[in-house]
Amino acid sequence: MVLVALIHYPVVNARGEVIASAVANLDLHDLARICRTYGVERFLVVTPLEDQQELVEEIRRHWVEGGGGRRNPHRREAMERLELLPSLESAVARARELAPGELSIYATSAREGGTVVEWEEARRALEAGRSLLLLFGTAHGLAPQVTACADGLLPPIRRGSSYRHLPVRAAVAVVLDRLLGDGAAPPP
Repeated sequence: MVLVALIHYPVVNARGEVIASAVANLDLHDLARICRTYGVERFLVVTPLEDQQELVEEIRRHWVEGGGGRRNPHRREAMERLELLPSLESAVARARELAPGELSIYATSAREGGTVVEWEEARRALEAGRSLLLLFGTAHGLAPQVTACADGLLPPIRRGSSYRHLPVRAAVAVVLDRLLGDGAAPPP
């Protein structure tokens, strides 16, 4: 089982300061659809900000319970996997509750460093029946305390590149394809 968490706090801004970032409507829609496409069990959206929680719930309700879902059942099916949580700790607890057996928590970062879990190792963990919680950051990435609590870091998507500024939606799609895609071959 794979779960994806989109972390809005704690993340860092361009100056490296720990902040809470705003939720982007487009991230919710696109990431829910990406997660559904790759069979991700749950898409966890993490924000402690009450106004952002209200926004997430309003969008989710529209597509799951409201007119949006009636008009677009495919979007409803994707948005049904979205679950809102107030903290990283609650997301990890929820993942442990949902995951059968052992759970590995892997953070993602465009920056080099940390204990890297190579793609093949992560795929072997899945094949062996482990569940994975994948942590993705908004703004300028996950805060150091998030990566420190993870079991490891997945490799940057473009190792050795001087330009690594993918939108989180693209990063999630690439990571899920490398882990779960047809043929899931190691990256070059």
